[in-house]
Amino acid sequence: MNRVEEYLGEIRALAGLKNAILRGIIITKRERSAQFCLVTDKAYTQAEAEEARRIAQKYLPQDFTAKLDIVKRVPDKDMLKRKIYEYIASKFPAASAFLEEGNIEVEMLTSGANFVVDIASGEQVLFSSGKILDDTSKYLSSVFCGSFYGTVRIVEKDAPDESILEEIPETEEEAPVETRRFEICGFEKIDGADAIPKQAVYIADSANVEGQFAVCGSISFIEEREYTKHNEKTGEDVQKTRFSVTINDGTGLLRTTYFPKKLTVDKIRELKTGDKIVIIGENEEFKGNRSFKAAKINYGSAPADFTPVARKGKPVPKFYHTVFPEAYVDYTQAGFFDMLEKPDELKNNTFVVFDLETTGLNSNPAMGKMDRIIEVGAVKIVGGEMKEKFSSFVACPERLSKEIIDLTGIEDKDLVGAPEIDAVMADFYKFIDGAYLVGHNVNFDYSFVRYYAEQNGYMLDCTLFDTMTLAQELLRGSLANYKLNTIADYYGFTFNHHRAFDDACTTAKIFIEFIKKRGKLPL
Repeated sequence: MNRVEEYLGEIRALAGLKNAILRGIIITKRERSAQFCLVTDKAYTQAEAEEARRIAQKYLPQDFTAKLDIVKRVPDKDMLKRKIYEYIASKFPAASAFLEEGNIEVEMLTSGANFVVDIASGEQVLFSSGKILDDTSKYLSSVFCGSFYGTVRIVEKDAPDESILEEIPETEEEAPVETRRFEICGFEKIDGADAIPKQAVYIADSANVEGQFAVCGSISFIEEREYTKHNEKTGEDVQKTRFSVTINDGTGLLRTTYFPKKLTVDKIRELKTGDKIVIIGENEEFKGNRSFKAAKINYGSAPADFTPVARKGKPVPKFYHTVFPEAYVDYTQAGFFDMLEKPDELKNNTFVVFDLETTGLNSNPAMGKMDRIIEVGAVKIVGGEMKEKFSSFVACPERLSKEIIDLTGIEDKDLVGAPEIDAVMADFYKFIDGAYLVGHNVNFDYSFVRYYAEQNGYMLDCTLFDTMTLAQELLRGSLANYKLNTIADYYGFTFNHHRAFDDACTTAKIFIEFIKKRGKLPL
């Protein structure tokens, strides 16, 4: 039993609060107080209210004072119909396009109600695939006391005006995607360069660039490491130094390893977080993974007025059409007062933590045939809490390999009837709109999403946060490696590894812990 259930168990032992629900807790840091907001459908006595306040006090730190706000709320049919309609219109706009308040019928019960939504034949998929009725029932149970259950009834209805869907017309031909660059300012040699680079590639565009090029940004992480290299000629082991470096140019993160020369190693040791540098190197393929290999590091920065140029593409779809996000509640998350520990940057921004399962490792068309996405999983963090879930299989015209089946547990039969990638990408593009993207080794998954989004005219320009990079910064020396399951074990998170939503959910929990530990975002 978690702390919420334990608290409500004690509260509901009081006759006047036997059906009570907890609407929230209002924390006042300055007063060091917490106001517990309860809703009840029964008359309660002053003695019961005082006992409820005493119970709340037990769940607070010693230096906090418990306050209580009890609201007696018994809904009628009209109120419930209005709330149901408003909730569906707000959370599921695609479904609400076919719905009017008059299509909802409510049957009041002793504690709670049943409701029926009248829909036309063919519309039921909108209500079943998105679990709209289940989510609406949960919402009503969070606002009113009692239990609520919804169902649909197929009726004859006039055809809706399809113009409200405002589908985005397809362009005849998508323009080729250009590699964006900006001018390098304040170049100063550290490691030297055969020729001083004039422009840097946007990190967001760097994964598919061929040949040698420059990237430029602020250092968000740098660490010196020693390693042993065997000299074949002398037969001796020699101690060497390498640096792990992560830079951010405002469009993305780039993580690389740099092997300094003897003459420059001391200068590289002087670099610190926040310094602006230029890295010259090229992309290399190793064991199916594409990564940036650094050759030279020098000082340099973007222009003072640098603002990333957005790429032109389709606008964000107005409605979800295939994959409908669902409300997400994780009762295993930290307790009521966890919000006190979360930095404002975590609470005041929106993040989408995502993960993919794919048919292989090739995420770059320049290296051959692109592998396919077969599952997308994501969770949205709003106000510092995990609030929404996005999860879908993706159709795949090819048979899955035994290695992928063994790794993920996904079989060909699971993908039968799954939506096509273009439909999933359109809905995912809407889901991530206005959010920072987070992932574990995020550039790998992001390269897949970006490629398939671009194939359908959606140009992604997302700021990325990588939990692997954060782990290297915050848990250095505490872990044997920085794999997702290793970090999850460190925090005591259990999950079904190599399934997209489970990985995304665990990554989200880890990300929250990292930002709490760090105190701010690594921007």
